[in-house]
Amino acid sequence: MNFASDKDRKAVVAALKAICTAVDADAAELALAEFGASDLARRYPAIAPDWRRAWNEAIPFPDDPPEVRRLICTTNSIEALNLKIRRAVRARGHFPGDDAAAKLIWLALNATSTEWKISVREWHAVRSQIAIIFEERCPMA
Repeated sequence: MNFASDKDRKAVVAALKAICTAVDADAAELALAEFGASDLARRYPAIAPDWRRAWNEAIPFPDDPPEVRRLICTTNSIEALNLKIRRAVRARGHFPGDDAAAKLIWLALNATSTEWKISVREWHAVRSQIAIIFEERCPMA
């Protein structure tokens, strides 16, 4: 979204959402080609090539079930965690050493984990899908 102006961001997001929510890799590639031929792609010519450069990183996600994809693609929990850590670090200012900073981050993470009461939406479906996909790495299966 760094390439799009503020007034066109909603339209660009709507156009790129078809790529992110595609059923499979072929449908995602078709959606990217459609975006590349659109008026938005002509207005912002750097967006489609940027997607094509990162295609190998983006392409594994359409193979995952929608529940798992929603969990992987959301950044709300990551942003909330980063905010808590930044707030704790900013309140202290500076640290005498790396150990002091690591301890503060550890304390902030512990305090944050006790505050979180809401679990991931549809966690049981996501957990079972993860256990199927990663059965060799998932002892809970």
